[in-house]
Amino acid sequence: MLKEMRIAGITVDPFTNTPIVILKDMEDNEVLPIWIGLLEASSIATALENIQTPRPMTHDLLKNILDKLGAEVVRIEVSDLKDNTFYALLHVKMKNEKFVIDSRPSDAIAIALRTGASIFVEENVIKRAAKVDLNQKGDKVVTDTNDWEDILENLSQDDFGKYKM
Repeated sequence: MLKEMRIAGITVDPFTNTPIVILKDMEDNEVLPIWIGLLEASSIATALENIQTPRPMTHDLLKNILDKLGAEVVRIEVSDLKDNTFYALLHVKMKNEKFVIDSRPSDAIAIALRTGASIFVEENVIKRAAKVDLNQKGDKVVTDTNDWEDILENLSQDDFGKYKM
């Protein structure tokens, strides 16, 4: 079953300095952190802040192509989690045809922000992602999305290392 989510923000993993996009369900009950690349984080942040670039960036270019072709991104969904890798799908409608296109979640989210498409996540992905080892020693394992919310909300600026977002 799919659950609609929204972007709650972007932060940085204090252990690895890797950007994380935080998705929250519409009722603020569940949180899904997805580790992403720095360039994708920059693209998402640019869209979140409505920053206009002098030339189209990659996700802007893709949106412009979709617009010119008359294609509409209906929704995106984070569809799976395998071997610590998230998978996503773009649901696109063009004329009377519907297409499902494989994507990385970070790219799908960046495109959803630019097209106004809704973001959905498979509930089993949320449940499986809630069991993530926070450090290499395995001393602390998060087993509840409320634990994730506490951890992410209690990060201080000092935890972010050299990346400030």
